[in-house]
Amino acid sequence: MKTALPVIRLSAPATGESWAVPVVYEDAALLVLDKPACLLSCPDRWDAKRPNLMRLLHDGIAGGKTWATERGLDYVANAHRLDFETTGVFVLAKTRPALIRLANHFGSETPKKTYLALVQGSPEKDEFSVENRLAPHWSKPGLMAISGQGKRSLTHFRVAERFAGCALMECRPVTGRTHQIRIHLQDVGLPIYGDSQYGGQPLLLSRLKRNYRLAPGETETPLVRTLALHAWRLEIPHPDTGEMLHVEAPLPKPFEVALRNLRRFASRA
Repeated sequence: MKTALPVIRLSAPATGESWAVPVVYEDAALLVLDKPACLLSCPDRWDAKRPNLMRLLHDGIAGGKTWATERGLDYVANAHRLDFETTGVFVLAKTRPALIRLANHFGSETPKKTYLALVQGSPEKDEFSVENRLAPHWSKPGLMAISGQGKRSLTHFRVAERFAGCALMECRPVTGRTHQIRIHLQDVGLPIYGDSQYGGQPLLLSRLKRNYRLAPGETETPLVRTLALHAWRLEIPHPDTGEMLHVEAPLPKPFEVALRNLRRFASRA
C-alpha cells in the first residue's frame, strides 16, 4: 500500500480553482513539491493575473495558512520551473543561501533530471540524443523553435517501454531550455501525446481497444487530458550538505491509467 504524502492545499479565489499539492521531500533548507497539471509554476510573462504556484505559496505564507505556520515557513523561492501542463518534481529553497546554491547548480547543468513522456511513433533506437539551438518562436508568442541563433540545448533519451505505435520514454535534459524536451521529441518525429502546441495528438482508448463503443451522445475523453510529460526524478547536491539528494514524484493517476491501457491493448507482444 502506498503511503499518502503530506499535502499543501492551495486555492485561487479569483478563478475558483484549487489544488492539492503533495510534498515529496522536506527539510530545513528545501521544500520539494509534486506540481499538478494545469498550474503555472511561476508568474506568466503575458498575463500576471493567471494563478501560479509561487504566488499561491507566497500568499499562503503572508496569510498565515496552517500549512505555512506549522512549518514555520516565512520564505520560499524557486531556482527552476516546469511548464503549465507538466507534472512532477519542483524544488524550492526555504532560505536565501539555499536558493543561491540551487541556482548555481541549475545554472551549471549539475542536476540529473529524468522525465517520463508518452510519445507517438516508434523510436528507431533504444537510446539517442538530440542537440540543437532553441529560441522564442518568431511568430507564436510563448512557443519555442529550433534556430541557429538560439541557445544550446541537449537531451538524452532512452526507451523505457515500447508499445504498438508509441513508447514510454525516459528523457534526461542536460540543459534547461523552455519546452526543450517537447521540441526535441517533435524534431525526431515523436511528439508527446496531448502536446497540441508541438504536434501531439490526444491518447484515446478508441485507438487502442478493438470494438470500442461510446454511448449515444457521449464524447470520448483522452486517457491523459493534458501533456503526457512528468518530471519523475531529480538528483542534485543538497544546498547545505553537498551530498547528493534523490527525489522522485509518483506518476499522476491519468498517466498510470494510460500505461495500464497501453500494456493491455497495445502491447508489442
